[in-house]
Amino acid sequence: MSSKKSKTATAKPVRRPLLIRVFGGLFRLIRTILFRLIGWGIVVAAAVVLYFYLQLPDAKELLDGRESGSVAMVDRHGDIFAWRGEQGGVVGSAQMSEDLRNAVVATEDKRFYWHMGISPRGILGAIRINLSEGRSALSGHGGSTITQQVAKLVFLSEESTWRRKVLEIPYALAMELAYTKEEILSIYMNRAYLGASATGFEAAAQRYFGISAREVDVQQAAMLAGLLTAPSRYAPTRDLGRAQNRSQVILRLMHEQGYIDDTVFAQARANPAELSESARRRAGGYFADWVMEAGPEFLIEGTREDVEISTTFDPAIQEAAEQALFSVFDDLVREGSEAQAAIVVLSADGAVRGMVGGRAIGGAGTFNRATQALRQPGSAFKPFVYAAAVESGMHPTDYLNDAPLTINIPGSGPWSPQNYGRSYRGPMPMYEALARSTNTIAVRVSEEVGRAEVIEVAHDLGLDSDLTNSPALALGASETTLLDLTGAYASILNQGFRAEPYGLTEVRLRHGGELLLSEEPSLGKRAISEQTAGYVTWMMNQVVEAPYGTGRRAALGDRPVAGKTGTTDAARDAWFIGFSGDYVVGVWMGYDDNTPLTGVTGGGLPAEIWRRTMLGVHEGMPVSALPMLVPNTPSYQDNIATAGNDVVRRIEDAAQDVDDGLSGIVEGLLRGLLGGN
Repeated sequence: MSSKKSKTATAKPVRRPLLIRVFGGLFRLIRTILFRLIGWGIVVAAAVVLYFYLQLPDAKELLDGRESGSVAMVDRHGDIFAWRGEQGGVVGSAQMSEDLRNAVVATEDKRFYWHMGISPRGILGAIRINLSEGRSALSGHGGSTITQQVAKLVFLSEESTWRRKVLEIPYALAMELAYTKEEILSIYMNRAYLGASATGFEAAAQRYFGISAREVDVQQAAMLAGLLTAPSRYAPTRDLGRAQNRSQVILRLMHEQGYIDDTVFAQARANPAELSESARRRAGGYFADWVMEAGPEFLIEGTREDVEISTTFDPAIQEAAEQALFSVFDDLVREGSEAQAAIVVLSADGAVRGMVGGRAIGGAGTFNRATQALRQPGSAFKPFVYAAAVESGMHPTDYLNDAPLTINIPGSGPWSPQNYGRSYRGPMPMYEALARSTNTIAVRVSEEVGRAEVIEVAHDLGLDSDLTNSPALALGASETTLLDLTGAYASILNQGFRAEPYGLTEVRLRHGGELLLSEEPSLGKRAISEQTAGYVTWMMNQVVEAPYGTGRRAALGDRPVAGKTGTTDAARDAWFIGFSGDYVVGVWMGYDDNTPLTGVTGGGLPAEIWRRTMLGVHEGMPVSALPMLVPNTPSYQDNIATAGNDVVRRIEDAAQDVDDGLSGIVEGLLRGLLGGN
């Protein structure tokens, strides 16, 4: 049997081109390095997340992030009228209105309940929008989830944009591991700033609607959620129409995401949320600021506790003052005028019931012209001059001469006060000099009584500012505030006892009601006698009631009042301060830059503002008597006779002086001629 050698076919190995082999090896190397980098990146990221996870406090500790507590101000009737400080109030998201929770999620993070703290789709979408609008990738829209926003609010508020964006991710992942979705949402809804000093949705619901976040309806929820984008811009207390328009956007988002049906959507759009009455009034802003400045700092600003301040504020009186000011400017002042005005209303004991610090025009800001502006009172200072005179023993019916007067002031030379009309009336009783606001007589009285005595009386009555010891003191050349001046007039109404203006009566903790401070109103020391106060009150009543009084425009018909006009040099300030038996009202008018008023004196527009304020303040009140002491004043004919007799007496005295002088001269000549001593 023969056998053949079999041939076995052997396939040659196929060699790949060198270039492909090089790139293939390079790709495998890069893939290996990349996978290892990703692996190490995951390990590092996990370590970072674990590190942050271990640092996170209990969720309850993060609910209230305010640096200071809130201050709720309560009026004399027990109703809240103003908030100051960082208003808060911790309420868990589960206890808040379901509509409110849905509105927040629909607005800020519709995938909140499904993601793990970050939303890559949201981040990429935000970058695309930013680049398309010409901004850098991380400027403008952030694409942040609610969890990332919590990280920013709580842990990263001080970081730069790039660093914060990088750190938000591990913080968010850590929080998703540490906290439940409800806890994260609770932190967010209690720490988000929502305008008007309100931090968190509980505070905002109270601030804008006067209810708890537990009670808000769909419309209110949409308005509150709409504040998250720009709280100052969309705050309903700033622009209700803008806030309502923004809420329409939120309602549409809630409808699109299935949180509300067609019927609810239509009803909510047709009936947007409205502010509560107290938020709509925004009453007492100047008053509230003044109380905050005057109150004890350690109780009001130096604590994170929420406190409640009981005050003397009366919203009805405040409205009467505001309406009086607005109506006078609308009716009697040219349109576009930038003149300012301020009003203070006090009870007889000094309790401040209302305060208007100025008109909201141009850049008026929050400068309080009732408490912060130092202005010259002009003739409104004169009651203190005459109070000092009566206190020293002079009588309201004493005659004084209205005639040219020149006083030599050391270092300044001669000074001659001028009357408003540049005319002189001769002798007149002191009460008429006050009613006519005669400058020469006021200066004569001040110089006769002594400026030091006038200054002491003014200080004792309540003018705490420095008073210049010069002849111009009597004409109100020293500066003071409207509040201090009005308080000093209240001391006259109080029959001579000093009445210190006050607005705070109690401070309590809002939660628990613990009393921290109580200030019982009490009259100060006696500044002038009851008789002096009674006489000065009657003299000021003549300013309004006498046919020659400069304050006739302030008369209130059957209700007796007393007051005094004041106009400074060049009419830079115009005042009317006065009182009834129940209330003291002070009015100032002028320009912030000291521009002279045109055609305005204290007896004009300020007296009209005062009159309209008083009419509103006293509406429905019975007439109260003024505590005035009426002197036994002679009749008009007797005044003329007395004045004539006084002139005759002065002529006779002068003649006697001349006669005595001539006799002395003759006697001297005779002695000289005769050689006598």
